[in-house]
Amino acid sequence: MHKGSPTIWGVLNPLAYIASRWTPSPRIVRRAALAALVMSVAIVVTGGAVRLTGSGLGCDTWPKCTDDSLIVTQEQGLHGAIEFGNRMLTYVLSAAVGWVIVAARSAEPWRHSLTKLGWVQFAIVMCNAVLGGITVMTGLNPYSVAGHFLLATALIAVTTITWQRAGEGDTAPRPRVPGPVRKLSWALISTTLVLIAAGTVVTGSGPHAGDSSEIKRMPFDWEATAHVHAIAAWVVCALAVAMWLVLRVVDAPVDTRARARDLLLVLLAQGGIGYVQFFTDVPEVLVAAHMLGSCLVWIAVLRLALSLRERPSEEAGIPAPGDAQLSSV
Repeated sequence: MHKGSPTIWGVLNPLAYIASRWTPSPRIVRRAALAALVMSVAIVVTGGAVRLTGSGLGCDTWPKCTDDSLIVTQEQGLHGAIEFGNRMLTYVLSAAVGWVIVAARSAEPWRHSLTKLGWVQFAIVMCNAVLGGITVMTGLNPYSVAGHFLLATALIAVTTITWQRAGEGDTAPRPRVPGPVRKLSWALISTTLVLIAAGTVVTGSGPHAGDSSEIKRMPFDWEATAHVHAIAAWVVCALAVAMWLVLRVVDAPVDTRARARDLLLVLLAQGGIGYVQFFTDVPEVLVAAHMLGSCLVWIAVLRLALSLRERPSEEAGIPAPGDAQLSSV
């Protein structure tokens, strides 16, 4: 059925109806995927701002801001405004995810794989919204806060993969490097996940509880957990260096080696921020920078892993993952 003649089911199905009226270019589809990725990082950074300003209970209930008001009230002051602003940003994130779903569904041919990834993004956003509500209702329980961050990390993974896939075809993946190199990338991904998880324990036992009142913390020695986190970071760095060297030895494609270089640069910056904040009593601004760095490290690790294989596009006009206008983002 061609675009101008939707079936009755197409009229009843909003996505099918939009698809019958609009055909986005491959570049628009990829920009939609990039917007979702940017917003998934933004929601982490703004969520960190909520915690670091002590605004975690600025809205003291959920889904309303107070028992009597759906929105923030003047009595709740700046903390309430910050917390409510972060909640509202979830709607912007949802809109970005919705754009991915609609664009992927409306593309011609229909990008089924991208549509599925878009719905996975939507499911994670909804689950994290509910977990955010549980976090507020449990008085910023540190384990719930950690789960909230880990779900956000999962969202970043899916949005990164979606962005990559939006620049590829739907053919079967074809390796670009030998098998042992791909196994090394899996080790790098696994170790990075351990690093991120250890970071949530450092946060949960550290000084920034998210509210000015007495908030329960994880029962671990903060300095000991910070040292464990640092060890995991050094392992990730060692694997990243090994990957960079191995890719040069096997004469990997130029863009793949560039991804390895980018990862090393991000790790260097992130490690520097981590050590400075440890020796300066964890100032808020550095903690925020470290949270942003955590997102960028995770994205860099995933982009490197995804560059080890390719899905050649049979459709003209789909911008390649290494497109000069996008690879610099």
